[in-house]
Formats: sequence, structure tokens, C-alpha cells
Amino acid sequence: MNIKVVGIDIAKSVFQVCVLLHDNKVAWNRKITRHDLMKKLSQLPDNTLIAMEACASSNHWARQMQKHGFKVMLIPAQFVKPFVGHQKNDANDARAICEASQRPGVHPVQVKTIEQQDIKALRNVRQRLIDNRIALVNQSRAMAAEYGVIFPKHVAKFQELLPLAIEDASNQLSHVMRRLLLENYDELKQLNRDIQQVEYDLLELCKTDRRFRALREVPGFGPIISSALISELGTGKQFSNGRQFSAWCGLVPKQHSSGGKSCLKGITKNGNKQLRTLILHGARAVVRYADKRQDKMGFWLRELIVRRGKVKAIVALANKLCRIGWRLLSSGEQFDVNKAFA
Repeated sequence: MNIKVVGIDIAKSVFQVCVLLHDNKVAWNRKITRHDLMKKLSQLPDNTLIAMEACASSNHWARQMQKHGFKVMLIPAQFVKPFVGHQKNDANDARAICEASQRPGVHPVQVKTIEQQDIKALRNVRQRLIDNRIALVNQSRAMAAEYGVIFPKHVAKFQELLPLAIEDASNQLSHVMRRLLLENYDELKQLNRDIQQVEYDLLELCKTDRRFRALREVPGFGPIISSALISELGTGKQFSNGRQFSAWCGLVPKQHSSGGKSCLKGITKNGNKQLRTLILHGARAVVRYADKRQDKMGFWLRELIVRRGKVKAIVALANKLCRIGWRLLSSGEQFDVNKAFA
């Protein structure tokens, strides 16, 4: 059997497997249970290309298939959707994955290692705890406002003033509301402890990695951003250069050109939203203290702020930091500010 590619539509229990031959004919397209998947795939020749959507559990299956000598290609879902056609079902999805894997413009997703997924899991738990903390603070502020007690937005300031408001007998808080706010205050303290523990575990997991230490040398890259780059980017070999990575992060201008006339708009905001947000926050922190930097990075930033304004300078620096991060991860070099901003 002259197999060109095997497309697998991943599910929880039953997978759809499509085998496409080199003459673009479908050899077979059938359902296979989770238990029988690797047994069936083991009958295929070594180095067979297996394509899957980059979705839940795809990294696990990719690692299992790589152990058996198969080539694995994880495809972003947006590249598969155009080939599904009008009728969406498992068979058409598996065939569409085969078709998408052969397109020259498709940028595959790198298979994550166990270490990358550990870091990603800790980051996800931390983000959930932070979201819960924000929701708790917003709920408490809204409830207290109905009794004429106003708290500031900042979490630290809210946590400082909440016990004082509960103990203040001169305000209009009822006994029921004081009890509810006290319970929320105890939950808030527990959330803070949980977040600190996850951040500690994240730092302990990453600090032995030489690449993590190299990223920490970059201005604006703290432990959270550095760990996020390692978990999302890995070795960076899936990108040919840093410009591709910054475009994947959505930190390049959106183009709307026609008839030879070039029209550039705001950034595309494609790719990983969480990673892009973190890098923008890191760039914003660096720009805030640009006047105090006396190196080439400081001169570059001050000149850019004068020409284009602070907001555009933040985005430009974020783009630059993306490219620097890719370079450090892909080459193993150490950060040199004079070389990076020459």
C-alpha cells in the first residue's frame, strides 16, 4: 500500500482514520476505537506521515506515534476547516485533515514534551486561580457598593481595606453582608496562598533549565513570561526565523492591500492570546522605565517613543522581544543587549 498520509480525527472513544494514497485516492476511511488505534496503526509502514488536528489529547497521541517510528504532523484547526466541505461529519473531517496536511501554507504545531505540558498545566491552573480571584473581588465590591461602601479596583488595596470596612460599625453594612464579606475575605486569602504555591512550583520546575535562565536575562521577561515561552515555543524549530514567531503571536500589522496599494492596520492578534498578552505586559513594564536605561535598548526606545508614540513603541518592543526570545530558545545563545539592539 503506497500511503501518502494518514489523517486521524481525534475523539474521546472512537477515532476516524482516513488513509490517503499517493494517487490521492482514499484507501479506506473508517472508525477505530481508542483501544485498537495503536494496534491498527502498527500495521502501517515506518515513517508513515500521520496528520491530526492540534486539539485536546493530540500531544499525547503524537508522542505515542513517534515512539512507533511514525512522522506526526499537528495541524491548527483553522487550516482544516476549509477542506471539510458543506457536510460536516467524522469521515469528512478525517479526509480534510489529509488534504490540509498537503497544503504548502500550513504551519504545523510542534509536539509538546512532557516537561512543556507540566509547565503549561501549572500556568493554566494559575490563570484559573487569578480569574477566580478577580471574580471574587468584583463580586465583593459590587455587593458592598449596594450598601454605600466603595472599594478601589486594585486587589491588594481591596484586601487591605476590606477588614477595616467589616469592622467599621459606622457604615451601612448589615450583619448578613459583613458575614458574607468576611467569608469572601477568607477565600481571597486562600486564593492568594494557592497562587503563590503554583508560582513557586512553576519556578522550581523551570529554574534548572538553561534556556529559562537565558530568557530571564531579557528585560521584561520574568518567570511567568519565560516559562510561557518555553511551554509554547519549545525549541522554536517550527519557525524559520523570529519574524515568523512574532507573526504567529499576532504582533505584526494586519494587511488589507489591493491593486498594488499597501494598507497596514493594527496588529493581527492571531495565535496565542495569553502569550501575546504576557509579552505586551512585559514590554509595557520596560517602556515605563525607558528614561532610566542608558544602554542601547534605552536609546532605541526613547527614539522610537519620540517618533511613533508610547503605545506603538510598546507593540514594537513586544515584537522585538518575541524575536529575541525565539533566538535564545532556538540557538542556545545568551542575551546581549548591544547585539540585540545594534
